[in-house]
Amino acid sequence: MGPPSSGALTVGQMLGMLEAFDLPALGPSPEATHLFLEAGKLAFADRGHFMADSDFVDMPEGLLNGIYLAGRAAQIDPANAMPTPALPGSPPWDEARRLAPDGDRPNHGTTHFVILDGAGNMLSATTTIETGFGSRVMTGGFLLNNELTDFAFVPEVDGAPVANRVEGGKRPRSSMAPTIVFRGGAPVLLIGSPGGANIIPYVAGALVGILDFGLDPQTAIDRPHAVNRNGATQVEAGPEAEAAVEALAAFGHAAEAVDLNSGLHAILIGPDGNLTGGADRRREGLVLGN
Repeated sequence: MGPPSSGALTVGQMLGMLEAFDLPALGPSPEATHLFLEAGKLAFADRGHFMADSDFVDMPEGLLNGIYLAGRAAQIDPANAMPTPALPGSPPWDEARRLAPDGDRPNHGTTHFVILDGAGNMLSATTTIETGFGSRVMTGGFLLNNELTDFAFVPEVDGAPVANRVEGGKRPRSSMAPTIVFRGGAPVLLIGSPGGANIIPYVAGALVGILDFGLDPQTAIDRPHAVNRNGATQVEAGPEAEAAVEALAAFGHAAEAVDLNSGLHAILIGPDGNLTGGADRRREGLVLGN
């Protein structure tokens, strides 16, 4: 999903940086989690600085440029966490523009689902009204959204405009990342999640679990989350949280255990066409098929 969503670009940046490391060999480990968190810092630094409605903001052409992402990945130390906030990079531009960074705000009104029918039609869909019950106004049986809060609350910093500032007719930046993965031109995976800005690490983490670690969708979805949006490192509260905090401390992460309430849904298409689904137990969800 392209701008004004930052989801695909930021997920793509994280995965592009992680290509520099042998994640399949590391498997689901503290070492792999550390690399994932560091990629998140760098990708979210670019997200906050450059990404917004591309009808209003000239964005760099090279945010997914392989050479650029290899240079960003070179800033990741496999043994030590970098300080936060990480700085945005200098991706290739057609015409450079001075911009100021933006932060994140919570989002609690999003849902996601994936569908694949007997005719081969498929859909990965994320929809949002921004907050629980949106703007609290209903018309014709539909709740109206509260998307204005997805804009930056400050229009400029030190004289430089914030890319995601409010402008008339402009669409606010989102984090939605409905994704269909292709291999050799054929679709192999449908995935996505609600969760505000955490959608990005939720989806990226599940993609790593399925594509790099070889996990089935349900196992990948069930793995405890660890996220860093270029700020605090957070691990999912639960039975494994204390061990995760201790393991990440060895890399210099001051991690905290918090509620990370994803709603991942995924369908994996096997080589023989068999389908394997996964639905997040953290929210409402169900795998159905015949």
